[in-house]
Amino acid sequence: MFKRSIPTETSRRVPTNNPIILGIDPGSRRTGYGVVEMVGSQPSYVASGCINVEKLSMPDRLGEIYCSVSEVIASFSPQAFAIEEVFVSKNAKSALILGQARGVAIAAAVHHNLTVAEYAARQIKLAVVGTGRASKEQVQHMVQVILNLSGQPQADAADALAIALCHANTVSNLIHRNPT
Repeated sequence: MFKRSIPTETSRRVPTNNPIILGIDPGSRRTGYGVVEMVGSQPSYVASGCINVEKLSMPDRLGEIYCSVSEVIASFSPQAFAIEEVFVSKNAKSALILGQARGVAIAAAVHHNLTVAEYAARQIKLAVVGTGRASKEQVQHMVQVILNLSGQPQADAADALAIALCHANTVSNLIHRNPT
């Protein structure tokens, strides 16, 4: 089951016509999620949290990530789904495991008929902090400032909110460049 990292009054879902974006920071031990509502051109915090699966076997982790992401989607009815791309470093095994967690999160989105947008870590940091080399602490701080949160979100939840904000920024820039 999923656990919210910042329970606030704004985390209760009230149906609106505003676009809702779900950001996912995939992980094989902890997957962050962040839900943002676009009110005009301004992002507004809805909910965030982490899906903690580190004590489960790998197949059970993947099943729990799939079920929990599906539950978040059912709870908040997003119109958009954004996820971080796999970052391949020196450890290929870690990248493969992360790819599995990412894959089940994407499968949950596709199962709920959501289009999947994927962003590189540098692109997310650039959109939220202004530099692609930002630290986790800088991302947490800027997410707190941009969404006017009373406290700093947990790191994985902050990353997921940053992914949602990156998607909002990307879509907004596309709309302003190509008005219909």
